[in-house]
Amino acid sequence: MKLNFEIKERHKQDAIRFVQKYHYSPVMPVHTKHFLGFHLEDKLVGVLTLGWGTQPKATINKMFFGLSTEHYYEIGKMCLTPELNGTKGAGSQMVSATIKWMKQNTDCLFLYTMADGIMGKCGYVYQASNFYFGEKYWTSVYMMENGEKLHPRSARTLCIENAEFSKKEKVFWLTKDFMQHKGIRKVKGYMFRYIYPLNKKAKKIMKNESSLNWTLDYPKDEELKWIDITDSKNKKIIDKPAFTYEDTKYNSKNINQVSTLESFFG
Repeated sequence: MKLNFEIKERHKQDAIRFVQKYHYSPVMPVHTKHFLGFHLEDKLVGVLTLGWGTQPKATINKMFFGLSTEHYYEIGKMCLTPELNGTKGAGSQMVSATIKWMKQNTDCLFLYTMADGIMGKCGYVYQASNFYFGEKYWTSVYMMENGEKLHPRSARTLCIENAEFSKKEKVFWLTKDFMQHKGIRKVKGYMFRYIYPLNKKAKKIMKNESSLNWTLDYPKDEELKWIDITDSKNKKIIDKPAFTYEDTKYNSKNINQVSTLESFFG
């Protein structure tokens, strides 16, 4: 079904409310530049955010040395109402509309995104939108006893608690004994990189100047894998973890107060 989305930039709080109502994770990206609202007959039916992750310049430099944050946007959050979420092709049409919007409203070279294999996603929506796949890599997260998912970079409070527990001055990663004490698991899984070149210059850079191998040979669900690495000496292959955000504690600051570009760049 062809969806004639009208894109309008939304106020930050409107977009966040929509995302936290319909997205599986209420945790918002740290640095967001654009909150795009997708409308059908003036009704808001989707939101997609554009900006950068926690290390904006490092992210682009890993792929293209010499480029900077001005050369790309990363998809932070993307969600639709439940009625459209079940419509075949709705997600890829949303992404395609975003590409068109970026060509008309920005000077960016690339639209970048990642599919979170830890959440069971290998990127079918980006594959359907003709993105290039740029290799997968391992990442890890903490899974709290209640199912809350926490990125290691956001575990500062737990690291302080872990240091006190272990009678150490500092710890930078949660220790096995502390995790077992708290009922925390450390889970390892894949992230899948995708990129879309927005013009001929970008295609040339991607072909000749990238450190990665970009291809249209896409990953499938069979490549998803999860490993429990709580005990680094006794790693275990596990089924997909059942994360939940029904009772958030360690992500609550992010959920309740999200920084935007203005607070990041002044």
